[in-house]
Amino acid sequence: MQLPLGIEVPIPTFEQFVFLQVALLTAVAGLAVVTSRNLFHSALALTLTFFGVAGVYVFLEAEFLAISQILVYIGAIAMLIAFAIMLTRSMMYGRTSLLNHQWGKSSLFAFLFFIGLLAFARATPWPEAGEPVIADEALISALGKEFVTTYVIAFEVLGLLLLLALVGAVMLARDR
Repeated sequence: MQLPLGIEVPIPTFEQFVFLQVALLTAVAGLAVVTSRNLFHSALALTLTFFGVAGVYVFLEAEFLAISQILVYIGAIAMLIAFAIMLTRSMMYGRTSLLNHQWGKSSLFAFLFFIGLLAFARATPWPEAGEPVIADEALISALGKEFVTTYVIAFEVLGLLLLLALVGAVMLARDR
């Protein structure tokens, strides 16, 4: 496609178009998480952000990560946050201020963190090619074996963390 002044713009493929839509949805939902005045609406936007990240994983052909994202983050974490908000009742209807006393410091920190990440990404010598990827079932099998052998401690700590979050939500929700 030719624009005025001789600028050539490539027409995106269907996959690129859908990816851009998913990425835009994820970015807008992430922005809604931090700008929403209602805490429950922020939790719903967080859930939508998690779905968008799972969609990006699908485009990266990392189906296991996409399913894990849906099961762990949407099925456990986001629903736990939403139930905790609904069960505390006082937070459900209250409005929070978009700006608090630390907005300037946190904005400066976020900007400096972004600059640091950008400098790190530019200074890293990214490899051109890597090891061949193991195909389908063998990859899932190898990943499962790693979870119960090499990474068993981290896997158990994650399960304990989710259990503690659930117990904390129940403690917040129970009547006093």
